[in-house]
Amino acid sequence: MIRTPRLLALIAAIWTAVSGPALAASPFADWSAVVVAGDWHGARGGPTEAFDNARRDVAAALRKAGFRAENLKQFSVRPERYADTAPAKSELQGIYDTIGSLSAKATSGCLFYLTTHGARQGAVIDDKLLPPGALAGMLDQACGARPTVVVISACFSGIFVPQLAQPNRMILTAARPDRTSFGCGEGDTYPYFDDCFLSSMAKATDFAVLAPAVRECVRVREVAEGMSPPSEPQIYVGAQLRPMLPLYAFGETP
Repeated sequence: MIRTPRLLALIAAIWTAVSGPALAASPFADWSAVVVAGDWHGARGGPTEAFDNARRDVAAALRKAGFRAENLKQFSVRPERYADTAPAKSELQGIYDTIGSLSAKATSGCLFYLTTHGARQGAVIDDKLLPPGALAGMLDQACGARPTVVVISACFSGIFVPQLAQPNRMILTAARPDRTSFGCGEGDTYPYFDDCFLSSMAKATDFAVLAPAVRECVRVREVAEGMSPPSEPQIYVGAQLRPMLPLYAFGETP
């Protein structure tokens, strides 16, 4: 007959072996994530830390939500300034290659986050523009039909929605196609949208809850600051991904 202390130890060992890994697993543990700061100039042309602050802290928030550090890569236009986070250089080929390499080893889903200036033709990546078609091609090639979340914080970023829209994707942009966004001045800590993304993510349970919270936060901030016309962040969720989003809960969950 097994004595009580030995029996309890055996039960504990079995519970740890069977249940421990499941309890520690995150639904994002096998997702790839790329977070890009695409510029370092403020609205008046001087230097700003707003985009790199957002890049750094969004990456940290994603790790807290359950993304693994080894599956997440950051990019900066001035990577030599940020040894603490070791970003790669923000350039189109390097970003494309990294999306491909990360998604090849983390195969359950993809996330792409870009914070930068924007134009009606695309988003700024250093001294080039990333047009919607090019980003769509990158994601089609690397991520295919797997669940994919795309967040673009830039003026006119709503232009990305039509070409990126797929049943397996969620797209959140800082502005509609014909509007600017705000908060990328030389003295700003974050662009308004990124600030709202970070503050809302701290309270949200998943991306389905996060997106409308970010949009409302931006609306309130712009009213408070007297910014007009409103940027009106855009949200698209594909029909295939929509019922699945609540299953991708932030944090370590069973």
